[in-house]
Order: sequence, then structure tokens, then C-alpha cells
Amino acid sequence: MRVKAYKTGIFKENGDLPSFIKKHLPSLKEGSIIAVSSKVAGLWEGRTADLALKEKIIKESSDFYLKTSLCYFTVKDGMVMTNAGVDESNIKGKLSLLPEEPYKTAARLRTALKEIYKVKKLGVILTDSMILPLRAGVISAAVGYAGFKGVKDYRGKGDIFGRKLKMTLVDAADTLAAAAGLMMGEGKEKRPFAVIEDAPVIFVSGQKKGEITYPLEDDLYYPFFKPFFKRK
Repeated sequence: MRVKAYKTGIFKENGDLPSFIKKHLPSLKEGSIIAVSSKVAGLWEGRTADLALKEKIIKESSDFYLKTSLCYFTVKDGMVMTNAGVDESNIKGKLSLLPEEPYKTAARLRTALKEIYKVKKLGVILTDSMILPLRAGVISAAVGYAGFKGVKDYRGKGDIFGRKLKMTLVDAADTLAAAAGLMMGEGKEKRPFAVIEDAPVIFVSGQKKGEITYPLEDDLYYPFFKPFFKRK
């Protein structure tokens, strides 16, 4: 598998994202996956807000939220993230917001890029930063994706000694987002998208929202978080 991020200029709000990608990526190999910063995808759709509205938007757009010493711990659309994806970095004088419906945004971008590059097998991932419990630093995850199966199911299959696996699911979408995010960077790199080639995934014609979402009450960390969650 190969991952390459592309340096670009600054993408402006309400700009033409497919054309912007084409400008910096003249050709694309069949069976590639393009990982795009959710911030850029949000700007494509004009998803910005006034700085003074930050706390209000975080609370209104979260399924759960908890104020911490660093930020708001939030759960939004089945994903743990900081501040519900509301961000002030790499945008001047405004707040950047996630796309309102990230999976639909990923599908729309995929349709446009398939037409531009004349490919049939193409995946798109929208990435955003998240924090893993008890780990320092952020890691990129998929807030939306389209064009490939986001989960690899090993349940019922054997391990190297023939023991049947009972619980193992591989989160391919987030794993690929993490690899791309490492190459794209978090600061002033100006690398808002990356191309992943030869990824071990199954390409599909559409998308399956909720494929990588795990039921809250069944989640490994739920017993620890339950006393602090504030339900809307």
C-alpha cells in the first residue's frame, strides 16, 4: 500500500473542491482512495460560523458533551471527538464546521472525481482528528466515506492456529484515514488530501452509513463514560 499527500495552495470557502483536487493531482490510478480533510470538505459546502458561537454550536451539534479542562469531550454521529469537530485552526477569523452530512458529502465528491478521472473503482474518505483514550496526540479518523467497505469482518474465520475468531472486526476506514492523516499533517503543511493506492479493501458502488458505528451501550469504554455523559 502506498500513501502520498499533495501540497496545495489555500482552499477558499465555497471553492470548487473537485477542480481543486484535479489541479494538484493530474491523474489517478484505478482503485485508489482519496482522503480529504473534512475541513476542506466543509469549506466546499460553506460550513463556517462566527467565533462567538463556538460553545453554542458544540452543544447543539453533539449527541453527548462534557466540558473538560482541555476542550469539550463530545459524541457526534456515533464518533467520539473533541468539540464536535468545531475548529479554529487553519481558518482565519471564523469557525470551521464538519459537513452537515459527511457520508453524503463523501459520496458527492466521489461522483464528481469519478467523472473527472474516468475511473470506476474509487474510494473517498473525509478525515478529522480524534484523541484515543490514554494516548498522547491526535490521530486522523473517518467522519465519512464512500466507495469501499469500511469494515473487514473476521468473525468465524480462523487464526494461524485454526482457532475461530469470535469478535474481530477491522476498522478499515479509520485505519486508512490514520495513515493518510500522518502524511497530510496537522499544522502548516498545506497538504489537505492524500491518495492511497493498493489498499486491501473491497470497492463497492455506494456507501453504508453506520457500518463502522458501534452501539454506545455495547462499547468497551461506555462503563467509564456513562456517569459523565449528558444526554440532549
